[in-house]
Amino acid sequence: MKKPAAPATAYKPSDTSHVRRQRARYSIRLWSVRRARLFEGVYNALADVFLKLHPIWNTIGYKRVEYPVMLVEKSVKSFLFDCRMCGQCALSDTGMSCPMNCPKQLRNGPCGGVRANGNCEVEPDMPCVWVQAWQGSQRMRASDNILKVQKPVDQSLRNSSAWLRVTAQKAAERDSMSETAQ
Repeated sequence: MKKPAAPATAYKPSDTSHVRRQRARYSIRLWSVRRARLFEGVYNALADVFLKLHPIWNTIGYKRVEYPVMLVEKSVKSFLFDCRMCGQCALSDTGMSCPMNCPKQLRNGPCGGVRANGNCEVEPDMPCVWVQAWQGSQRMRASDNILKVQKPVDQSLRNSSAWLRVTAQKAAERDSMSETAQ
């Protein structure tokens, strides 16, 4: 039996097309890449605040603050950058374009299949993550960071806070430098 058609009205739902839904998902990510310099400044300021909070988090325990910080980090980064929470954030090195959005999950540049229009070979409607990364990095003060070789993804760190991990690493570096200076 055939399903009856919806009655004809003046109302037409928006974003019913699969392609339009996909483009809406990319539009915020692309907006963020176009504002890479702004987000670079926000990222650096946030890193300074987190480093100042290190003594508090160290007292409380990083394991205790991991979950609430991870929830905030995931909310912010997934909205703005379509973050996959790999736990090893490279946004500040890749022009605020998350390399984990690449269908092939390439961390060090594009594959050989970037289309002539700058879109992905695997998902033709999606702009290539690495084309966007290059454009975003050129807007940033630390534009040479895109040339850094990224380590392979450590899957054991998935869904953990990269913010806290970087803070703990910077605090340890700072402490070891102050010890060697004395």
